Amino acid sequence: MDKPKVVLGVSGGIAAYKACELLRRLTESGHDVRVVPTESALHFVGEATWSALSGHPAVTQVWETVHEVPHVRIGQQADLVVVAPATADMLAKAAHGLADDLLTNTLLTARCPVVFAPAMHTEMWENAATQENVATLRRRGAVVLEPAVGRLTGVDTGKGRFPEPGEIFEVCRRVLARGAREPDLAGRHVVISAGGTREPLDPVRYLGNRSSGKQGYALARTAVARGARVTLVAANSELPDPAGVDVVHVGTAVQLREAVIKAAADADAVVMAAAVADFRPARYAEGKIKKRDGEEPEPVALVRNPDVLAELSADRARPGQIVVGFAAETDDVLANGRAKLARKGCDLLVVNEVGERRTFGSEENEAVVLAPDGTETPVPHGPKEALADTVWDLVSPRLA
Repeated sequence: MDKPKVVLGVSGGIAAYKACELLRRLTESGHDVRVVPTESALHFVGEATWSALSGHPAVTQVWETVHEVPHVRIGQQADLVVVAPATADMLAKAAHGLADDLLTNTLLTARCPVVFAPAMHTEMWENAATQENVATLRRRGAVVLEPAVGRLTGVDTGKGRFPEPGEIFEVCRRVLARGAREPDLAGRHVVISAGGTREPLDPVRYLGNRSSGKQGYALARTAVARGARVTLVAANSELPDPAGVDVVHVGTAVQLREAVIKAAADADAVVMAAAVADFRPARYAEGKIKKRDGEEPEPVALVRNPDVLAELSADRARPGQIVVGFAAETDDVLANGRAKLARKGCDLLVVNEVGERRTFGSEENEAVVLAPDGTETPVPHGPKEALADTVWDLVSPRLA
């Protein structure tokens, strides 16, 4: 079989050196990659590097190898075009259809999915012109990732950092897997909770659970690949932030509730994949609880945490908002799931069986998605991304 053809466009930002890692991941995973840098990009990484790593000549202008008509052929033959980094200038040119070099010509002729990974200073990203250009590109079906938050050029810190190359690669992989299908979540804002909350008992101890956050992160990655703007409320997960996702880190159930309610104000869908603690200690000990010889410890009194899923379902932040819940059960899985669906009032409930060696921390999952009309959608044992895609397959038509 022919290798998938990927065009890696590189525009002139300091993050261009990080695109070498993205190129390596693409080539080593079996993709035929052609690098199309801008003239400015070559100030950061030279043509020889791109050519050596990709195995193809890296040219910037339409005047080179003219007999091959590169300004048309490269875009026509591509299965995916990813521009990483995408500067504010490149986003503006793409949004307005300018074509003054080989990369911008390629973008105009591409009939395949296009992914932009922006990288720039915070002020440039937040500028109204840039935001209008991003909105235009997304409206046309391009996947424009949200930049990461962190150290920028010089001493500045803020939103605008180039996402980690490994995470950009995961988005590209998911977009390629979807093929020519339209990004059905384009223009939508989705909120996802992930991980497991921890309820402090004293300065060193907490009540928690075994959730790793991997299912919620898979939901975030697949939603990005389908064109959504994604807010991920992550509770105590050690996973790297997914590319193109606004991540809000929280610890307790109360903190998670506050973050989800805030993010859901303008969301089209909310998926509560986090394992939220039902109870928390009634009293927090300011000092470490000591073990005393000859004395039994005092019982730990518990109080209920807020029921975030039920609250979201009962008080939708906007008309037509879809709410999806998760139910981790150890016995009578479907019966308990049906009862929880009716009790919570959500639109869909993903029910799976959990245990010490099942689901939590695993790369795979198996579940049944329940709907209020009695519909059951089984998802066989497989990667958590497969379950995530099934959830979005069910959410997307409900949004329409």
